[in-house]
Amino acid sequence: MKLIKLAVVAAALICLSACSTFGGLKPDTDAMSGEGVVVEDRSAETSGTDNENASATDIDDGAETQVIVDGGQFQGEGLLDDPNSLLANRVIYFEYDSSSVRQEDVATLEAHTVYLGDNVNVTVRLVGHTDDRGSREYNLALGEQRALAIRQILMLEGASINQFEVTSFGEERPAVDGIDESARQQNRRVELNYIGR
Repeated sequence: MKLIKLAVVAAALICLSACSTFGGLKPDTDAMSGEGVVVEDRSAETSGTDNENASATDIDDGAETQVIVDGGQFQGEGLLDDPNSLLANRVIYFEYDSSSVRQEDVATLEAHTVYLGDNVNVTVRLVGHTDDRGSREYNLALGEQRALAIRQILMLEGASINQFEVTSFGEERPAVDGIDESARQQNRRVELNYIGR
């Protein structure tokens, strides 16, 4: 078990060192696109409400959280839906133009780490979002940086890299319409959407 934890910490440190090389780059560069990261193309011909041409590989991040685990029961099955549990909070917010996790969200992320550690067959899709300011490319990269920051914290606390999918929608899917600071603050987020394996 110690060897597995050591391997996870080593992998996280490798990710940290790789991420730190992006420090001098603007997020709108191609260097931010990493392997295993899904970036949805929402160009003019695919935007809107017409889903007729949507492919089977399009990501559905609907409001309902779905947890499916092969083999039946898993620990903490009802915790995701318990409003008194920290696991009920599956949205982490960010400051403007930042991918740094706020101190007030650390306890929530620790609860998610414990849950993932107890349920190794469960996967979480980390979906990064931004407000409307900045170019489309910049916002896609910033949404990705935010999702990767959450993944990094969860992995440092003991979750496995195999339990994550990272997606960025940038500014394309706002939680709240509007351009005032209140709306923008709610749009700068990462959603933790649990899925099964």
